[in-house]
Amino acid sequence: MSLSFLEGLKFAKMDTPLHRADPRAKFLMALSFFASSLIFANALALLALLALQIPLLAIGRISRRWLKSLRGGAFLAILIFLMNFLTGQGASFSIAMSIRFVCLLSSFSIFFLTTSPDDLGLALERCRIPYTISFIFTTAVRLVPTMALDAQEIIDAQRSRGLELERGRFLRRVRNYIPILVPLIVCAIRRSLEMAEALESRAFGASERRTSLVTLKMGPWDYILVALSIALLASSIHISRSIQMPSLEALDRIFGLGWRIA
Repeated sequence: MSLSFLEGLKFAKMDTPLHRADPRAKFLMALSFFASSLIFANALALLALLALQIPLLAIGRISRRWLKSLRGGAFLAILIFLMNFLTGQGASFSIAMSIRFVCLLSSFSIFFLTTSPDDLGLALERCRIPYTISFIFTTAVRLVPTMALDAQEIIDAQRSRGLELERGRFLRRVRNYIPILVPLIVCAIRRSLEMAEALESRAFGASERRTSLVTLKMGPWDYILVALSIALLASSIHISRSIQMPSLEALDRIFGLGWRIA
């Protein structure tokens, strides 16, 4: 069982232009890729969107960890392809839906890999979101990788005791995960109680007016990122309405690639 899918939510502090960018600009960029991925249902257009994210990986120096997140999501991408293909959607459409999922995963993986939960919380507060809600969201972002590590430790411990997760029929495999879920739930409850006691000891919520040590300010690079994000979304809308993108079937007929796409 691989939990590398959750590596795309784990922030690591680095000194790069993408890490130093304002989280609001990066979130707008992620939303722009997200919306553009939903606009297109063409495999070539979605591949182009995925290729546009590669320069961001070089700027942020996160290529290795980005690949880990995509490798972890490969199972879901294959599952999406099979579900669409087996329901009669055709191979071309099924491939496009799998690439769309990879684009969505990649865009938010870049955001979470380069944005600290502290900066994310400050950005939510600047957007007039109540502090309680922003605290809950940022805490969840922090705990997801921690829960993944706990789950991996439990899996390793249970396997050392002879638990075989991948053997037997489907229902048998589901029952095999019960010794994983029960300790994981117990760990989650224990951690939540410890966090609640820590918040109470620090008088969480006693004061409605809060001040921050760091104040977010948009710089030139942030405005450039915002402009590029808006331009990407506008271009995606224009291309989807005005330009007929070639399909995989058309390329197969033109170049005789022999893919036999149905």
